Amino acid sequence: MGVFYEFDEVDAFTVGAIGQPGQRTFLLQARRGSTRVTVKCEKQQAAAIADYLRKVMSDLPSPAEQPLPAAMELAEPVEPAFVLGPIGLGYDRDNDRVLVQLEEIVPVDEEGEPDPEAVEDRGHLRVFLTRGQAAALCSHTDSIVAAGRPPCQWCGNPIDPDGHACPRMN
Repeated sequence: MGVFYEFDEVDAFTVGAIGQPGQRTFLLQARRGSTRVTVKCEKQQAAAIADYLRKVMSDLPSPAEQPLPAAMELAEPVEPAFVLGPIGLGYDRDNDRVLVQLEEIVPVDEEGEPDPEAVEDRGHLRVFLTRGQAAALCSHTDSIVAAGRPPCQWCGNPIDPDGHACPRMN
């Protein structure tokens, strides 16, 4: 059976990247006490989560406080429990909490149909965040994403350290 974690409260929920720009592995991590759950994701998935949470937060009062920057660093171990697939995000008005639900990616066959056993056995991480934690995640995600390779001013593609063959400069 796949891993299933649900946190009504977390000490931290963060994003981080390991490796050099252009070859980084992005990770989301939830921590509560000594329990740590890490999920491997794509940079675009992390950025999309932050963008959506920012939209949700725009309709809510500003948070009173946010976690300290040190709380936003990844904590060891960082071994991923699964690779991120579907993402669910929302807001629980009754508890004033932001919901982040992450599900494991499901392999598909040649026809693009999901493996029924894998669907039933996939990993889940469900986290409820305070508005302060959600706001801190958004800011931290922006800084992690921006720390990668700079974009080309003409085509927008990332520039590698050893150069860039810009398609618009032929």
